[in-house]
Amino acid sequence: MRSWWWKILGAVLTGYTIVGGLLLPVPHLDILNETIRNLYFHVPMWFTMIVLFACAFYYSIKYLRTSDLRDDIFATQYTNTGIFFSILGMLTGMEWAKFTWGEWWSNDPKQLGTAMCMLIYFAYGILRSGIKDEEKRAKISAVYNVFAFAMMIPLIFILPRMVDSLHPGNGGNPAFAKYDLDKYMRMVFYVAVPGWILMGVWIATLKIRPELVILEKENADLYDFEKNIK
Repeated sequence: MRSWWWKILGAVLTGYTIVGGLLLPVPHLDILNETIRNLYFHVPMWFTMIVLFACAFYYSIKYLRTSDLRDDIFATQYTNTGIFFSILGMLTGMEWAKFTWGEWWSNDPKQLGTAMCMLIYFAYGILRSGIKDEEKRAKISAVYNVFAFAMMIPLIFILPRMVDSLHPGNGGNPAFAKYDLDKYMRMVFYVAVPGWILMGVWIATLKIRPELVILEKENADLYDFEKNIK
C-alpha cells in the first residue's frame, strides 16, 4: 500500500481510457455504431467488480482463519467498493441496452443474474449494520461473504450461458472477440481493463487505511504486543 507507482499507473491508464475512448475512431458495426465505445467502460467495470469481490472473498477466508479484525476491514471495504462498481456496471449496461436492444431493462438472463448478485451483496451491508458486537459481526459477515462470492459465479458466468440471451458471449450470441475490432479499439480496451481494476483497488485502499488507523488506536496494546513478538 505504501508504494505509489501502481496508483499513478492506474490513474494514467484510466485517463487514457476516457480520452481515447471518446476521441479515437471506432468501427461502425450494425446496431452498435457509436455505442460500442461503452465497451471501454461497461466491461472493465464488471471485471473490476469481480476482482474486488475476489479480494473480499480472500480476506473473509483469512479472517475465519486468523480472527484478526484487520482482515475484516479489508474484506468489508473491498466488498463495498465492489458494490460501487457493480452499480456503475449496471448503469452503463442499461444505458447500452437502451440504444442496442431498445429498452433499459429487457429481463435478459445476464441482467437478471447480475441483479440477483447485486441484491445478495446489498444484503451484506444490511447484515453488518444489524449486528453490534464487533467480533460476531466480523465472523458472520465473513461466512456470508464466502457464500455471496460462491453464488456470484453461477449467476453471472454459468446460468446465462445455458439459455438464450441477447448479451454478447451468452446463449450462442457471439462475444466481441469474434467481431473484427480495429486496432484503435484494441489500443483502448486492453488498457481500460487494468486501468479500471487498479483504480478500483486504489479506491478500496483509501477506505481501508483510515479504518485500520482507528482499529489500531482502539487496540493499541494488542497491536504493540504483536509488533514486539515479531
